Amino acid sequence: MAAGSKGGDAQSRSKNEADSGFLGLRPTSVDPALRRRRRGPRNRKRGWRRLAEEPLGLEVDQFLEDVRLQERTAGGLLSEAPNEKLFFLDTGPKEKEKARKTRVQKKPHRLQKPLRVDLTLENTSKVLAPKDILAHQVPNAKKLRRKEQLWEKLAKQGQVPREVRRAQARLLNPPAAKAKPGPQDTTERPFYDLWTPDNPLDRPLAGQDEFFLEQTKKKGVRRPPRLHVKPSQAPAVEVTPAGASYNPTFQDHQALLLAAHEVELQRQKEAEKLERQLALPTAEQAATQETVFREMCEGLLEESDGEEEEGDGHPRAPDEDDDGVEARRTTATATATAEKKTEQQRRREKAARRKRALQAALRAARLQHQELFRLRGIKAQVALRLAELARRRERRRLQRLAEADKPRRLGRLKYQDPDIDVQLSSELSGSLRTLKPEGNILRDRFKSFQRRNMIEPRERAKFKRKYKVKLVEKRAFREIQ
Repeated sequence: MAAGSKGGDAQSRSKNEADSGFLGLRPTSVDPALRRRRRGPRNRKRGWRRLAEEPLGLEVDQFLEDVRLQERTAGGLLSEAPNEKLFFLDTGPKEKEKARKTRVQKKPHRLQKPLRVDLTLENTSKVLAPKDILAHQVPNAKKLRRKEQLWEKLAKQGQVPREVRRAQARLLNPPAAKAKPGPQDTTERPFYDLWTPDNPLDRPLAGQDEFFLEQTKKKGVRRPPRLHVKPSQAPAVEVTPAGASYNPTFQDHQALLLAAHEVELQRQKEAEKLERQLALPTAEQAATQETVFREMCEGLLEESDGEEEEGDGHPRAPDEDDDGVEARRTTATATATAEKKTEQQRRREKAARRKRALQAALRAARLQHQELFRLRGIKAQVALRLAELARRRERRRLQRLAEADKPRRLGRLKYQDPDIDVQLSSELSGSLRTLKPEGNILRDRFKSFQRRNMIEPRERAKFKRKYKVKLVEKRAFREIQ
């Protein structure tokens, strides 16, 4: 009974120690709750992994890692190192012995004892450096081995490899050495223009097809003339006005302020115009029930001038009686029945057509004859027309020159001039140290590209969420409330 109670006390003590959650101060200490034995097979890989994750496996891994670290850094285990390696004896300065030693006596001692920095930089690791496998490999070893086997086979057959035959041929017939141009040849060579069509470099290509030379990359493709023309005559970097300097004169600064003021006034006018266009109508201009009813009845109360008969599709006059309608019907019927003409009528119509054609020809000849007497007037009209065309051509040329510096419409957006960088009179400073920077260099270059028609005006892409934001209240926050 006592033994049983003793065993029960041991079990309860170990259980209480495991549930206490106490951690040791050593780095290898493990939570006692993790020391519970895990059951399961150990003859499989899953069991090996579980064993490595257990406290004993973790302690073994940490111990082996500590051993490898000491071998790499200290050259072995610190527990096995001698005391001379770990400690040194400080005996204090020996001034008397230093004074006795001469310079000749110090030199051999210096040669025998290495410097402290050299000892520190020495490699004391016992871990061997990894073997460089690439250093022992031969590039194309398999190919070279096959080539040697082929050479041995050819040697047995009494043949010589192709490389050897070529080398022997080069020895028998050595190539002629090319004479290198000396400095005197360079100075005596005449100068020529590289860009002229008859320069010495293009003479071997003379007479060949242009398309063939371009496709074989022996001759560059000719650049079109439009690539040599700038898209805009505006300068790349515009000089800022004199009033934008850090210490401007009063007149220059006031002129710059006036320009900025005019820009703001124009912007304010546009905003007011848009506001007037979008404003709601006043009480006097608002629609009433009477005006709404009149607009809805517009076009519904028109009086018809006449009515169409049901028998035929012609409208009937208000003062026309039944006899007039009957006469009109009779005339229409007679016209429909009398479509066939007689031979006499046809001959008369043909004669009339010939007579009209002859009269037209005579009239044209008479007018052409009369034009001879109007040559002076015609020349004056032609001169006036040519002068008008020349004036229009000159006006278009001047308009193109005036718009050459202006940005063109390259996209859906219109170019907007940037804001004028100006400081108020109270913000001016007479020193560069206290100068407040204005503007942005990157934005200025970007606007310069747009002004010179190099890129189209753009605007910053607007972020548009594809889905609706859903707000969810967390459960923990809800419980606190």
